[in-house]
Amino acid sequence: NSSQVTEFILLGLSDMREVQVIFFTFFLLAYAMVLLGNLLIIVTVRTNPKLASPMYFLLCNLSFLDICCTTVISPRMLVDLLSQRKAIAFEDCIAQLFFLHFVGASEMFLLTAMAYDRYAAICKPLHYTALMGRRACWLLVAACWAGGFLHSITQTLLTIQLPFCGPNTIDSYFCDVPPVIRLACADIYVTEWLMASNSGLICLICFLVLVTSYTFILVTVRARFADGHWKALSTCASHVTAVTLFFVPCIFIYLRPFWTFPFDKYICVIYTIFSPVMNPLIYTLRNKEMKVAMWKVWRGL
Repeated sequence: NSSQVTEFILLGLSDMREVQVIFFTFFLLAYAMVLLGNLLIIVTVRTNPKLASPMYFLLCNLSFLDICCTTVISPRMLVDLLSQRKAIAFEDCIAQLFFLHFVGASEMFLLTAMAYDRYAAICKPLHYTALMGRRACWLLVAACWAGGFLHSITQTLLTIQLPFCGPNTIDSYFCDVPPVIRLACADIYVTEWLMASNSGLICLICFLVLVTSYTFILVTVRARFADGHWKALSTCASHVTAVTLFFVPCIFIYLRPFWTFPFDKYICVIYTIFSPVMNPLIYTLRNKEMKVAMWKVWRGL
C-alpha cells in the first residue's frame, strides 16, 4: 500500500517511571508463572500414561496455546517497560498482530472443543468413545488451528491494505487491529464493520456455546447424579470463570466498532496476561488426578 509510516510508538500502560517498574515486576512474575505452570502441565500429560484421555490431550494443547499467546505479548512489553522510547517497526507490529489473533482465536476454538468434550463425556457417556476417539481429537485440534489461521490472516489483510501516513502513536502496550486501523489515512467504516463481524462475533458465539454446554452439563448431572451435583456445579463454575475472564474482555474490545476508550488497554491486560496465568490454576487444582501426577513430576525434577 501507500504507507509512509515505518514504525509505531507504543505509549504503554503508564509514562511514570515508578509505575513502569512496578508493572515490570508484576508482568515478569506473571510471565514466569505462565511458562512454568503450563510447561509443567505439558510435561505431566506427555509423561504419564494414565493421562491419555481426550480431556488431558486438549488441556495439553491449551497450555501450549497459553504459552504462545503470552509470549507474543509479554517479552516485548517487558523490554518496553525498561525503555525510554517504545518504538516497534511496522513489519514487527503487523507480525505481532497476526500471531496474537492466530493463537488467540485458536484458543477460543479449543476452549469450545474442551466444553464439547465434557458435554460428550457427561451427557453422552455411552457414545463418548466414538465421539472423542484419537482421530476425532486430532481433527478437533487441527480445526482449531486452521480456524485461528483463517481468522488471523483475514484480520491481517484488512489491516495491511490500509495506508498509514501519520500519526503513528498507539495508546496501548501491543499492536492490535482496533488501535492500529484507527491510525489509517483512509475511511475505515467498512473495515471496522468487517473487524467486528469477524473477531467480535467469533468471541460472542464461542462464549455462548461454552455457557450453553456447561448449562446442559449441570442439568444432566442434577438429573442423574444427585450426590455429584454440587461438585459438578463447583467445577463448572470455576471453568465458566476462566472462560469469562478470557471471552468477556475480548467481546468488549472487538464487538464495538467506531469508538475507543482510554481504559481499553487495561481491559486487554485481563485476556493477554491475567487469563493465561489463571488457566493452569483453574484447570488443574480442582483435578485430583492431575495434581497427583504433577506432584510426581515435580518430585522427579
